[in-house]
Order: sequence, then structure tokens, then C-alpha cells
Amino acid sequence: MAKDVDTRYTQERELSWLRFNERVLQEAQDETVPLFERLKFSAIFTSNLDEFFMIRVGSISDMTLSQESHVDNKSGLTPAQQLEAIFKAVGPLYRQRDKAIAQLDNRLRACNICNLRMEELDRKERKAAEAWFKDCVRPLLSPMVVNGHHPFPHLPSKYLTVALRLQRKGEKCFGLVLIPKSVPPYFRLEESGLRYLLTEQIVLEYAGTLFDSYQVVEKQVIAVTRNADISPEDEDYDVGDDFRAHMIKVLKKRARLAPVRLEIQGSPSQELAQYLCQRLELSPEQMFCCQSPLSMGYVYSLEGKLPPESAAALCYPPYQPQWPAALVQGEKIIPQILRRDVLLFYPYQSMDPFLKLVKEAAFDPAVLSIKITIYRLASTAKLVEYLAAAAENGKEVMVLMELRARFDEQNNIAWAQRLEEAGCTILYGFEEYKVHSKICLITRRERGRVQYLTQIGTGNYNEKTAKLYTDYCLMTANPAIGADGAAFFQNMSISRLDGSYRYLLVAPTGLKPRLMELIDGEIAKAQAGLPARIFLKVNSVTDRQLIDKLAAASQAGVPITMNVRGICCLRPGVPGLTDNIRVFSVVGRFLEHPRIYAFGVGEETKVYIGSADLMTRNTQRRVEVACPVLDLDIRKQIKRDVEIYCSDTVKAREMGPDGTYAPIDRPGAPKVDCQAAFMEAAIREGRLAAAGGNHHTGGKDGFFRSLLARLRR
Repeated sequence: MAKDVDTRYTQERELSWLRFNERVLQEAQDETVPLFERLKFSAIFTSNLDEFFMIRVGSISDMTLSQESHVDNKSGLTPAQQLEAIFKAVGPLYRQRDKAIAQLDNRLRACNICNLRMEELDRKERKAAEAWFKDCVRPLLSPMVVNGHHPFPHLPSKYLTVALRLQRKGEKCFGLVLIPKSVPPYFRLEESGLRYLLTEQIVLEYAGTLFDSYQVVEKQVIAVTRNADISPEDEDYDVGDDFRAHMIKVLKKRARLAPVRLEIQGSPSQELAQYLCQRLELSPEQMFCCQSPLSMGYVYSLEGKLPPESAAALCYPPYQPQWPAALVQGEKIIPQILRRDVLLFYPYQSMDPFLKLVKEAAFDPAVLSIKITIYRLASTAKLVEYLAAAAENGKEVMVLMELRARFDEQNNIAWAQRLEEAGCTILYGFEEYKVHSKICLITRRERGRVQYLTQIGTGNYNEKTAKLYTDYCLMTANPAIGADGAAFFQNMSISRLDGSYRYLLVAPTGLKPRLMELIDGEIAKAQAGLPARIFLKVNSVTDRQLIDKLAAASQAGVPITMNVRGICCLRPGVPGLTDNIRVFSVVGRFLEHPRIYAFGVGEETKVYIGSADLMTRNTQRRVEVACPVLDLDIRKQIKRDVEIYCSDTVKAREMGPDGTYAPIDRPGAPKVDCQAAFMEAAIREGRLAAAGGNHHTGGKDGFFRSLLARLRR
């Protein structure tokens, strides 16, 4: 560990992330969560861990190959030491997952939801499974013998594969059967309930028939995870190359990157384990054995096959995002936004008002242009239809499309082509800076006067995740915000990253310095004996300069509350250093995603919402936008939401000085699940809107007033 790195109140980011993912696994063990939802949390934990190895472990593995020495500025560890700590921490998580899934499988069996093993099948069922294998699976398989004449093949990342030890005439060799993605993930037995076998278990059972001239000594299901951390800005390509074509090449390259993990379901022999590690050039520490399925994406498709009575008992009650009472549903959106600012809170409220705004703009004769930044879209996107319609109607439509949104690159390439064909102007961002901002600007001319309608969001324009992620969407006709939005798009079109703005905070040059100034402002208040306070709600905190500034604020006596969903490299409650900082995380039915930065006390509080986490990549290497909330009523709304978040005693966990999380224990305090409270409030507001309510939000406000009154007693 480097001596010049101060780690007294910081922690290694990857270990912090693993603790967050452990929180996800705890939801799979929570008796208050419906049983099938707990299985989905196990699947989320698994896919999270997959991405962690592909991206973070892949990135750190690359760093170990560098000739330059590197020391992490939060932990003081070298890349090799970081990997050692990661591999040591991951093993216990596999064991926790095995235990959780085994318990869930047993509980689900009582509900006739059965993940079966081959040995459990009766004669008729076994014949059905064998017939399915012969007719539907075997024709798609390409078994391989690996010996002196047949080299070890490339195993794509996260493809399930059956590995075998074989023997013929006293000679030993190995076999591999890769299961193509085109094969269904499970075989369902046609009976009551939901009884199924995972495809890899059926292939494992009959793998010997694919090597009928060999004796099968051993067989196991395995999966290789490969480094997927390709940074296109680090790739060499000709200046004249089309960036979209370059990204297509990069995607093809991703699947062939070096292995970073080997997973084996079961207990392999030492001979098989050593052989696979040797061939994949992995250390024994990079091999993880478990009893649970290696891929759990199948869980999501099972949900749609649950009998109605089972779904009602085992899943969350369906929730439909509500229309906000702040907008009259039967009226046009544009005139309403021109009259007052509106804040949508996804998924409690619907994304439809924003989509309707863009649709109206596409056909409004007064609209001159629509400009928008896009990072992620759903595979089916009304937004794209409306933008294309606007271009076809003669509007100027400019889309700043980020092609490097990780794992959504192919989707974004397709959408960019569709928009370009419709006549939209497509910009692809910058070579070294991802465009992660969420801003849409509609420009109108009415009675000779230019009007701006600006939307600033904390999340993507993804119509699917808007029902799963919590996010804010601010729509305003404030002319000063609109002028900043116009300047932003002008700067983006000429590749200017250091533009100046009156209100918007724009990274990579304008966001971090302003946040540092705002923290300094609270420090000055505290030192002068005045009330001071900081609240931050983000997904991750890793920026060392901001961490040190927050620690300085704590030491000056500023109370700081941080609602951080995932990584938090700042350790709170360290005596004399961060003892005025509280950090808590909320993991629940919806993925917490808003970014809120609030400074001050009372009506003078400065509140911003935006797209940036407090990570160095966001503050220095991305184009991000944060917007001040200028409307007093909306500012009050956000501050009330913050109070509800801070009062959660059900889904929140508080971080201790050692970086671990613990349940919140407030004897006598009401039990508050913030997400359940937001859902109930939105439903009340939706009823008011359906009954013809206007911009009043009495149903929701009354509910929150009652809840907050109980909390403050």
C-alpha cells in the first residue's frame, strides 16, 4: 500500500460495489418480499456480478499489464492487490447466493413452481425431455474433442458449455459442448403449475451420447467471463473513418477479449479444474464453483408463464405509472408547460406527458426545432417515432447520440440510422468524452417571439426502464434555462466542451467546480455559526477531490446526508474526519436512479437535479448536465421527497465507518418504505387527475402531510 494515499475515511471502490450487490442479494432473502420477486433479485445479483467481472475486473486486469505503476487513490492498493481483494470477497457471495437460491427453490416447489433435476423425472417425463433434446437441441450442438489434433476453441463470454473428461483406449482427452444462445433456456413439462428443466442440465445428461466412441469420466457445466471493457476512445482508427462504422468493429472485438473468470456448476475434479484454468490462462483464484445456475436470465421469462393465481401470490401487485395531477390529461401539454414548470417522478408517474410533449412539438406549426441528447433507448421507442415525424414535418431535429452506452451500442447504432434516414441531424459526441446528459430543447416562434421548452432529466429516455427506475423529469419554459439549453447544443455542434452557462452546470468543465463552490459555501456558513446542510442523492461516489471536500465540510460542522445507491468510497462516521456525514442506500422494488444535489437550509436551499454521479468519469470525462430547480413549489416537492427517503426504515441500510451496511434501528419510529409511500401518493394523485382535477395535488400532498407529521412526532 502506498504511504502517500490517505485512506483514513475512504475505501476501495470495487469492494464497495460488492457490498452494494450483497444488498441486492439480501432482498432475495427478505421474507417481506414476494417469493418470485426474491428469485428475480437473485437473478439481478447474478447479472450484476457478471457485468462487474466483464467491466471492472476486466479494466483492473488490463491495468496489471501496464508498464506504468498505478496506485488506487482511495485504497492505496495496486491493481494486483485490488484483484486479490476482489477474488477473496467474491467467494463468500457465491456461497450466500447458493444458500438463498436453494431455499427459494424449496419454497417455490410448495407452490408448484419447480426447477427440476433429471433424476426427479418419472419415466414419461424423462422420455419427453430426451425427445426434446434429440429433436430441438442436438441438431444445434457442435461437440468438440480437444486433443493433439484439435486445439482448444474460443469460448464466447457467458455461453454455457458442458466440459467433459473423456477416455478412449486408455488415452485421455477433453470434450466441450457449447450451448448456442438460439436454444431455449429451459424445457417446460406440460403439466399443471410451472415445472421445468434448465437446458444445460438436459445437455449435461445426454452429453455422453455426443461422444459415443468415448467413455465419459466427468462432465460439468461451465461458463467463461471475458473482459468487455473496450474503450473506443483508446482504439486507434483513422481520423476519416465514420465513427458508427468504427463502433460496429469494436462490438465484434468485444467477444474475443481475455477471460477474467471461470465458473463451474458443481464440484470439478482437480484434473478438470487445472486443465480449464491452464487453457484459459486463469489463476485458481479466478475460478468459482457453485451449485446455482450460472446464468439466470431465464427467470424473467418464467414470470409471464406463471398461472394467474400464482402470479398474484408470488409477485409484486401490478403497478401502473400514474398521470400527474399537475397536468390536465385532456389538454395539450405545450400550453400547460408554458404556464408552469412540471416535475415528473418516474416510475410513480408516467413518462407519457413528456412523450406527448415531443409528439405535439412534431406537429406544432410554431415549433422550429427539437434538439436532444440520447444515451439509452428501449428496443421499441415512441420517442424515435416522434422525432422522425418532426424531421419529416420540416422541423430541425438534432440528436446527439452516444454510441458508447455500454451494452446498448448496437441498439443505438440502429436508432441512429433510423433517425438519419428520417432527416434528423445526428451528432456522435466526442472522441474522448461520452455524452451522458439528458436534455431536450424545443424551440418555438409565436407572435414573433422565440420560446424555449426545456426538459432536464436524471435518467435515460428509455420507455421501458422509466417503469423500473426512479428518476426525475423537469419540464420548464423558463427563458434563462432555455437560453442555456440553446447555448449547450450550439457548443456541442462545434465540439466546444468549455462553454459558459448562466444556470446549467455542464461537465466536464463546469459541474465539479460549481459543486466544490457550493460545498465551500456551506463550510463558510457553518464556520460563521449559521445553519448549513448538504444532501446528495447519487448512484456512486468515487471522485477523490469531492470526497475530500465533503470530509472538510464534515470537519467544519456541516451536517451531510448522502443517499448513495451503489459505490461509495467515502466512509462516514470516522471520528474527527467524517463524523457529520450519514450515508445510506435504498434497494427495493425499483432501481433508485435520481441525482439530487441540495445545499442550504429552508427556502434558501439551492437544489439541482442532473445526470451525473460523483465519479471522476462523470465530473471530468463525460458531458453531463445539472439544472437548478428554480420553481419554489417544485423545490418544495423535491425537499419533501428527500425527507421521505431519509425516513426510510424498511428498505434503507446505513453505512458504518468500516464501509459495511446495517439495517436502520429506530425504536418506536414508524416503519417507512419510501418506494411504497411514493406509490401510494402517486395513486392518490392519479385518482384526482382521473376525476378531472387540475394542477392541484391535494390527494398526494394530503398523504405526505399526514406521513411527515407522524415521522416528526
